[in-house]
Amino acid sequence: MATTDAPLLLADAVEKDYTSGPELVRVLRGATVELRPAEVVTLVGASGVGKSTLLHLLGGLDRPGSGRVLFRGEDIFARGEAGLARYRRHDVGYVFQFYNLLGEMTALENAMLPALLARRPSREARELAAEALAEVGLADRMRHRPGELSGGEQQRVAVARALVNRPQALLADEPTGNLDPKTSAVIYDLFLRLQAERGLAFLIATHNMELARRADRSYRLVEGRARPVTPGE
Repeated sequence: MATTDAPLLLADAVEKDYTSGPELVRVLRGATVELRPAEVVTLVGASGVGKSTLLHLLGGLDRPGSGRVLFRGEDIFARGEAGLARYRRHDVGYVFQFYNLLGEMTALENAMLPALLARRPSREARELAAEALAEVGLADRMRHRPGELSGGEQQRVAVARALVNRPQALLADEPTGNLDPKTSAVIYDLFLRLQAERGLAFLIATHNMELARRADRSYRLVEGRARPVTPGE
């Protein structure tokens, strides 16, 4: 379901350095990646090359040392802190490899959290979370806590949580890295269904080349830069 529209989300020549003791580590060196509306794009590359760092920048969780992150043509870091918080809560959703669910809460309560943080009334947050859980196939598991769910079910709760405020793009950092191949395929099928039914855009960091080949486009991160992956590569 690739699209030729202008970018929904764009990392424009972003750079990011970190210090490790006395050493300066250059993680991203002018990486440019774009995600168009209703498109699935994957980021591939060796561990430690900067995939997670790039997703953090695109999600507004960290700031680039230089370069820009544009959402619908607007620099997200020019919004101010309140505008940046709205971007993180409403415009993009985030899915992590290790689920990051709160063990004492039910699936429904975990999925409600972003809506509550966005100051939606409790009843509305509950309704949105129940709708999102039903959308990912967990209508009958809403009252279960994470410890009572399989790994694939926990990841689907995490996806529902990311969907609850109805973002336009979902950023997923190794979302199947903790799952077996069969369950990984189920999660990826879910992403493709949400792309088709919701028009949701996905940017997915993954080591799974089989899944990456099912995306509309892929980038490979090498030495801090991103290059498009050609079909069949």
